[in-house]
Amino acid sequence: MTKYLYFILALLLVCTVTENAEAGNPDRQGEAGAYELLMNPWARSAGLHSMNTANVSGVEALRLNVAGASRINQTQANVSYAEYLEGSGISMNAFGLAQKIGQNGAIALSLMSLDFGDIPVTTVGQPEGTGSTYSPRFINIGVGYSHIFENKISVGVLARGINESIADLSASTFAIDAGVQYVTGEQDNFKLGISLRNVGGTLRFSGEGAVRSVDIPSGSAPFQLAIEERTNEFELQSQLNIGGSYDFILGAKHRLTVIGNFTSNAFSQDQFGGGIEYALNEIFVLRGAYRYEVGSEIEETAPLYTGLAGGFSIQLPLNKEAKEEGLFGSQISLDYGYRTTSILGGTHNVGLRFDL
Repeated sequence: MTKYLYFILALLLVCTVTENAEAGNPDRQGEAGAYELLMNPWARSAGLHSMNTANVSGVEALRLNVAGASRINQTQANVSYAEYLEGSGISMNAFGLAQKIGQNGAIALSLMSLDFGDIPVTTVGQPEGTGSTYSPRFINIGVGYSHIFENKISVGVLARGINESIADLSASTFAIDAGVQYVTGEQDNFKLGISLRNVGGTLRFSGEGAVRSVDIPSGSAPFQLAIEERTNEFELQSQLNIGGSYDFILGAKHRLTVIGNFTSNAFSQDQFGGGIEYALNEIFVLRGAYRYEVGSEIEETAPLYTGLAGGFSIQLPLNKEAKEEGLFGSQISLDYGYRTTSILGGTHNVGLRFDL
């Protein structure tokens, strides 16, 4: 009976994907907003070009495949900083917390914000600047739940609130993520994952910034009237990820993981690629990946991220406990990831993770 439940859950997810995702449509490129939903602040998965849909776990799973959020020991906390497009002055800040509920469930929270720095205010009359500055505020908060069935299939769902604003304009909406991971093999070394991300409402800006005064003639005594201009709605950056991974266990101290991933974007071209991750005694981890986007050879539509990514982790145990049930004990991890970009100097991610 349990096996049938597994298949039903996976089938429901696939059906949802089929109905809601419009795959790789370059004609719709530029029509959606909230691009920050596709920006990855976490260092580990950034070093794999965000393609570890099948084996991502803990807090970082809330950005890629929420089904992996329950694959933690007991508690996990993660903080991360990223320099987005070196030289642009834009940075990403993120915090996440995941907590086991019982033996098989976990609830997780993630918060991400963009820092654009101080931007000078300019007007038609003062194109060189008025002397004042402003800073846009892009924030999204996600809360997800994941559950593991007999350590083989995990499913998860996440709700995310999105807000974009400046001093006199703002837009808010919500999005839903769903995902599933399947683990098999003698040492749980073969994994499959599917995730559907950013399916939800639309964004529309409103506020005092959309109000302007117009002169209304009325005989010899014209007067001014405040009119709110209508702004257009725009959709979210929905996408479908399908990935797989395989762990080669090379003795007691070495692990080599090979990953592959396919991404279908509703508002841009499809992407696919692969990567490897090498772990020495699960203390030092080195990773690298290559991702290709269909149509990337066309200069006019060249994507931001295509090509190489890499990174490493240093994981230090907080106690002398041996591995239990295939899980590493309490530890602190320093993570770094780098992704090449088609413009500027690439994106650097640095993170600190605590597993308890």
